[in-house]
Amino acid sequence: MRRVLSVHFAPCALFVAGVLALVRAGSFSGRSAWRVLGHQRPEALVTAAFTVVVGAALLGLLLQPFQVRAVRVLEGYWDRWTPTAHLAEALVRLQRRRWHALRSRAHPDDTRGGTVTQRVSGDARRRLAVRPPVEVLLPTELGNALRAGELSAGERYGLTTLSSWPRIYPQVSDRLAETLRSARDALDTAVNLCWSFLALTLAGVPALYDEPSVWWWCGAGLALAAVAYKGAVTAAQSYAGLMRVTYDLHRFDLLTALHHPLPPDRDAEDDTFYRLSEFLSGTRATDLPYDHGRGDAQ
Repeated sequence: MRRVLSVHFAPCALFVAGVLALVRAGSFSGRSAWRVLGHQRPEALVTAAFTVVVGAALLGLLLQPFQVRAVRVLEGYWDRWTPTAHLAEALVRLQRRRWHALRSRAHPDDTRGGTVTQRVSGDARRRLAVRPPVEVLLPTELGNALRAGELSAGERYGLTTLSSWPRIYPQVSDRLAETLRSARDALDTAVNLCWSFLALTLAGVPALYDEPSVWWWCGAGLALAAVAYKGAVTAAQSYAGLMRVTYDLHRFDLLTALHHPLPPDRDAEDDTFYRLSEFLSGTRATDLPYDHGRGDAQ
């Protein structure tokens, strides 16, 4: 219920309330009469509240299946259409320049160890750590934050994160699962708020284009969308960090659940998880032995 309210209902209610305010003020048919909104009778307020609740509930249900798509669009997966593909290429070049700039600050040529140099270098290393390698950068900060987690969580142990994550997640402890859910809810809420503010901005363009005195509506919508997007990036970085923790603590639980023997050392671990990843991705049939006694003991 908490996820439904925060992730789906609240952003949709914000959008429906904003559009309803524009409609009641007459913004789409002429000059806005904002004073009308402040002089509503009780029955009109009840009707408006009912409209917002029902409209937000229906819109949330309609958009819920597209939650993954809503995140992926903000990540920068724009290769399907030619215009957005060209935009993606330009933004990737920008991200690469930023990556190289951070790299140069993280490893400066000046080795005198001044306080400012150490502080700037440490900040650059921290920011570089939440980005993926330069050759796999995405056009947006959100996409790079999530891709950094995808490429560093299971890959450190030879596991492909994307194929193994749905199977390792059911093995996590209750406390870690709750933390992961909270982080994912924060990410999805921020993404949906970003879309809601952008939608309100677009709704304000045809409604307020002939009223320069209230163009602040569109400016405020864009500013709030930017804040929500920044919040989504921060939440994505936290979620990526938790993904790494999940593999640190529960990667062997995945083998136990699949009834495969545990590797005796680090070299064998890399080989075991590499072969398992190929099987999970459908590259080849598994050739790992089974250990049903260990699985039954669980």
